[in-house]
Amino acid sequence: MGPGLVTGASDDDPSGIATYSQAGAQFGLGFLWSALITFPLMAAVQEICDRTALATGTGLGELAVKRFHRTGRAVLGVLLIVLIVANALNIAADLVAIGSGMQLLHAGPTWLWALLAGATITWLLVLGSFSRIALVFKVLCAPLLAYVVVAILVTHQWGQVISNTVIPHIQLNKTYLALLVAVLGTTISPYLFFWQSAHRIEEMRDAPEGGAEPLPLKRLSRRRAGNKERMSRLDVFTGMAFSNVVMFSIIVATAQTLHVHHLTHIQSAAQAAKALRPFAGRFASVIFALGFIGSGLLAIPVLAASGSVGLSGLLGKEWGFSRSIRQAPVFYGLLALGTVGGTALSLLNVNPIKLLVLVAVINGVAAAPFLFVVMRVSSSQSIMGKYVNGLTANILGWLTAAIMAVAAIALFATGGL
Repeated sequence: MGPGLVTGASDDDPSGIATYSQAGAQFGLGFLWSALITFPLMAAVQEICDRTALATGTGLGELAVKRFHRTGRAVLGVLLIVLIVANALNIAADLVAIGSGMQLLHAGPTWLWALLAGATITWLLVLGSFSRIALVFKVLCAPLLAYVVVAILVTHQWGQVISNTVIPHIQLNKTYLALLVAVLGTTISPYLFFWQSAHRIEEMRDAPEGGAEPLPLKRLSRRRAGNKERMSRLDVFTGMAFSNVVMFSIIVATAQTLHVHHLTHIQSAAQAAKALRPFAGRFASVIFALGFIGSGLLAIPVLAASGSVGLSGLLGKEWGFSRSIRQAPVFYGLLALGTVGGTALSLLNVNPIKLLVLVAVINGVAAAPFLFVVMRVSSSQSIMGKYVNGLTANILGWLTAAIMAVAAIALFATGGL
């Protein structure tokens, strides 16, 4: 239960839940095969990001400074600013989802809970210690198990589920392809690359042997370095598997209920939870809502921190929750900009679906360039030493970059905007 689990769980935020719900409601079990495809791709990419942190004790932003010349760093800086803006929009949509979930539970109006959630998260991130924040992150992973429970409750035809999982049922039409691009974009998101590396470094900073600074693998004994690398890889793979099981369960649950009853136009996680009630019962509806409330509370800090970490590192500034506000003013300023800005947007009655579409476009366009940066850094012998990418990591990493580039092109070509 480390950074890999938190990263995987944060990938299933309310916007991702809405996308997977739409896939299940609109195409039934036809998207289940995508969970098998995305697992090795996202696992490979996140393992690479994690290994850069373990091998160097340095974040991706700082490593990019070493790897790229002035022009490359400037382009990356622009991309990170765009990512921070996209994350603020995503935070707004997630806060609306949290508020909508609380309203479904008859706990009060959407705007009130969106405001309370935004203010509480901002306070926790700015004033909380890393150990406390890390513990909260791990606890917030648990609500996502609700989707596994819902899927088990409503599924009676497991033969069809297994068949659609192992045999792709691809439809060559505009709607299906646009939704496939959305599924890829929400599953392999750029903000996760920076978060995985940053959270691992925070964990290394918190370790007793490193003191205030992370201790890279090359400074450990061979035995301890080998154990650390294996356990970290297991953590990442377990986290990505957890993420994909949740994705799989959401598609199954909505396919077996909403799609069967021809309720195909699901545009938010809250709408999916509300629509489940007549077909799966109030209990399933409530735990579906609890799932995206918990995932939203987990994803918002990750969204806010990821771009802030990358840009702070690129600028040569201190970053991290283990640093005080005085030590890392730029990091905390960017962090507050994301959470406060997202909270303000959530109160302006902006359509969260339009926000998520815009975020999908930005992430779709930015994913391939960010993956290029990750692969160039992790393939550098001078930076990574003996922990440089192997053949399998290189193949899966560059394949993911190519797929995301094609997905970005397809997003425009299919009119998915």
